[in-house]
Amino acid sequence: MAQNEMLAMILAGGRGSRLKDLTTKVAKPAVYYGGKYRIIDFPLSNCANSGIDTVGVLTQYESVLLNSYVAQDGRWGLDSKDSGVYVLTPREKADEGLDVYRGTADAISQNIDFIDNYNPEYLLILSGDHIYKMNYASMLAFHKKMGADATIAVRPVPMKEASRFGIMNTEESGKIVEFEEKPAEPKSNLASMGIYIFNWKLLRKMLVEDMKNPDSNHDFGKDIIPKMLGDKKRLFAYEFSGYWKDVGTIDSLWEANMDLLDPKNELNLNDSSWLIYTEDVSTLPQYIGKNAKIQCAYITQGVRVEGTVCNSVLFTGAVVEEGAKVIDSVLMPGTVVEAGATVTRALVAENVRIGQKAKVGSKDSAEILLVAKNVKGGTV
Repeated sequence: MAQNEMLAMILAGGRGSRLKDLTTKVAKPAVYYGGKYRIIDFPLSNCANSGIDTVGVLTQYESVLLNSYVAQDGRWGLDSKDSGVYVLTPREKADEGLDVYRGTADAISQNIDFIDNYNPEYLLILSGDHIYKMNYASMLAFHKKMGADATIAVRPVPMKEASRFGIMNTEESGKIVEFEEKPAEPKSNLASMGIYIFNWKLLRKMLVEDMKNPDSNHDFGKDIIPKMLGDKKRLFAYEFSGYWKDVGTIDSLWEANMDLLDPKNELNLNDSSWLIYTEDVSTLPQYIGKNAKIQCAYITQGVRVEGTVCNSVLFTGAVVEEGAKVIDSVLMPGTVVEAGATVTRALVAENVRIGQKAKVGSKDSAEILLVAKNVKGGTV
């Protein structure tokens, strides 16, 4: 890929309210996943592995930690003279008294000057809150081959779930003929992944027009893409078949972590050909006590287990004391489960302490329990 042929912009400003207390003080893309990673590591690593060396990360809600984290662009090898990761925040709108992005398209519109500084031929737009590995260079090659004005990554989903997504209806060639936002009766199962490649000059013109439209939602799905289809532009669907997870709820975040226990899991965080880069934390090796019992677990560095762990994921620095049991659960960094306590079907937030003999969660619960505060005892 030629220098600045394609520039990436990651939309990382979502509030993440469905993750409840996990996003009270940090932005959703900064939430931990997979033992030692943060969600934002995945699109950034995909960019580095795809040969994209300039990335803008657009943040807004509870962004202090996220901003400082992504500013350390050396983590992803994007810190050379001609590359980098740049944190971009909303401009103050004096006439409206706002300092937020009004929609996904507005987030790009407010940063036109930044993009113009690099003069890319193509613009890649990504969501910053999905777990997946994807070669964007292959998507760009498809975009060029089809002579597209815009290419949208799609993933087949079960038809019974299609009404939850933006659905692309296509011709056999992959050309998009219709876009339906969460249709009650979907005509296809090709769900938009929120990953777009646009020809920058065309998109820039459309964004300038959109900014002037008082009736617009300033959103790609609601405004820009329908307008392009209405103008008979060439839009194509790029079908992706690998692992992809929108971790927007406690249950889906728990599920994505539990997927790591499957030896056939497509994500494969140990794949040396497509590394997921993250912060290098100095910590002791994991320690497994002589009386520990472990069955099907994903355990990272700095973890100490002296009790029982079954079908669970333990993040950096988590501790399971002697006589404690962790079953079907996710323990985030620094979690301590004290002696005799039991944690079942739960996601325990960072640095939370579960007191001695406490009973947290239930094997019969319909939803995963989020434990975000210390537990002294009793049942939660």
